[in-house]
Amino acid sequence: MPQQYAASDSTTGLQVQVTGEFPDDPDDRVRIARTTNLFTRLMATVLSTTNDTERRERFRAIETQLEVADALIRGDLAEVQRLIRETLHAMGISDEQLREVEQQLREQLRTIGGEGLAGMLGLDETPPDPDAAEDPDRPRLD
Repeated sequence: MPQQYAASDSTTGLQVQVTGEFPDDPDDRVRIARTTNLFTRLMATVLSTTNDTERRERFRAIETQLEVADALIRGDLAEVQRLIRETLHAMGISDEQLREVEQQLREQLRTIGGEGLAGMLGLDETPPDPDAAEDPDRPRLD
């Protein structure tokens, strides 16, 4: 029998329901709940936008990011690259500007060396422990 998770936005009354065969693993169920909650919040935010043009731009932004996530999960790096370039072009960034940024990054990396790359990318910092503090958005399994 299919299971169901529903998330609601208290401000707009928007409700999103996900129905299907869910994995037994509790962490997977938490991920389903968190993802549904996030999607509901995103949709409620977009739908509360009164400017039609801005609302359509926000829908497109969400669609594009979901398409990128799907391509990443499938391992389709060519599609990820296409979507990111398409997004940058829509923002007015040309291929020539992207090449200039690439060249600047290469020059900076040559200047700072290997250890500097970790610092430049924030890899020299200790990542936060996701389980260290209670996340108020994390659904409880009580």
